[in-house]
Amino acid sequence: MSQEGWWCRMVVLLVATLGLIAAAALAFWPSRDERAEPDRAATATETGHAEPTAPSSLEGVLTSQLIAGEITRSQYLRAQEQIAARDEERHPMNVPWDDAHS
Repeated sequence: MSQEGWWCRMVVLLVATLGLIAAAALAFWPSRDERAEPDRAATATETGHAEPTAPSSLEGVLTSQLIAGEITRSQYLRAQEQIAARDEERHPMNVPWDDAHS
């Protein structure tokens, strides 16, 4: 291999590497919209308080009430049992019969 061919390959490899680095940097660079709105997670860690969010399920409401101390552990467990019983009543599991055990 000639000395000139080796340099040519190295230049092509260098240009390709720099192009890939530039493409990766542009892909992960924050857009103008992302820079305008502060990061909620970073804001929460700076202040030490998480932003309150509304739970999307009954279980989430119960969990937030338990954490806030609005209900006791036994009240929480009783409510979870009632939810499970209601779900079982509304959507019972249909277990197919096994021919060997009938």
